[in-house]
Amino acid sequence: MKPTDFNQIVNRHNTGSVKWDFIDRYLQLDETDLLPMWVSDFDFQCPEEVRQALHQRVDHGIFGYSERDDSYYQAVIEWFSSRHNLPLQREWFTSIEGVVPGLALLIQLLSQPGDPVVIQGPYYGSFAKIITMNGREVLENPLKESPQGYQFDFEHLEACFEQRKPPLLLLCNPHNPTGRCWSHSELTQLMVLCSRHDVTVISDEIWADLTLPGETFTSVLHLDEAWHDHLISATSASKSFGLSSLRISNFLIPNVRTRNAFIERLNAHGLDVFNALSMTAATAAYQQGEAWLDDLQGYLADNRRWFEQALAYAAPWCKITRAEGTYLAWLDCRALGLDDNALQQALIHQSRIAASMGISFGEQGKGFIRINLGCPRQYLEQAIAGLARLKP
Repeated sequence: MKPTDFNQIVNRHNTGSVKWDFIDRYLQLDETDLLPMWVSDFDFQCPEEVRQALHQRVDHGIFGYSERDDSYYQAVIEWFSSRHNLPLQREWFTSIEGVVPGLALLIQLLSQPGDPVVIQGPYYGSFAKIITMNGREVLENPLKESPQGYQFDFEHLEACFEQRKPPLLLLCNPHNPTGRCWSHSELTQLMVLCSRHDVTVISDEIWADLTLPGETFTSVLHLDEAWHDHLISATSASKSFGLSSLRISNFLIPNVRTRNAFIERLNAHGLDVFNALSMTAATAAYQQGEAWLDDLQGYLADNRRWFEQALAYAAPWCKITRAEGTYLAWLDCRALGLDDNALQQALIHQSRIAASMGISFGEQGKGFIRINLGCPRQYLEQAIAGLARLKP
């Protein structure tokens, strides 16, 4: 297979793309002719091997009820073993169409209405949504800003545990929006506290493959088996290979009782049938997509380096947060002295950029924006030119 040209511009308009076709609806804007730098999906074609596998499956022409076969399980298990030195047990697997729906069902299963659920701000907005819309309370354990990137506030976290006694903590690793990859020692310290206070950790690890050069992803499943009863890992090929609408995710649940209860909850909602094309795409990606992903990681790293340098020259008031993973840039715009509404209006009318506003990630996001670097360099050049038009 020939290498992918990640600089290629692929027109995504009129494809039902949330990112490109529905800016006005999702961001509640009147403007539509903006550079979309918001949704965290990238603007690259998925691996050719995946497209070929999908063509073959479509040509078969029959799309009856489908189930995960041995090749699906083996592809995921071998990927995590070789890519992350992480041995997975097949019996841990449960699957659902999407990580967020699975998180919502686990919140229903493992907590009671009114219970607090811990998340670290700035947090992925859907975490707060599924907590509150399921009748639970968001209990924030804000991350601490530092020159080395964001850090856990373990002292505050233990106080939350002691005073509010939450049953659950939702973790994002690597972290959206800041790009932190939590270290083995940080996760160990987290699990010591959670185990002591009988808190279950549900770790959203869909960004696991998208680390920056020299960085390492550590799953909660890398930790001591003694903590397995207190943790769940959520994975998917979606972020790694651009398969966000071909939805299938795996919730890896070592605890037998929790796993069986979750499977019963899936069955109770009729979530026991899987999309044939989603399984085909994920299997092909894990079996044949490694070289493509290596190339993508190199391109994304170059994008981040270029963006940081260009930003420092063209818009030095805007500070980018140090990251170890993802293709997201968490930008501190507080030097502009604008409130969040005024910042959004400046981005729209002066920069012509649709960004994810930091306030949508909670109080810790005030004055920040999140920019998607997973795009051809041409789009980053447009973004830099737009940000350069803003002045403190």
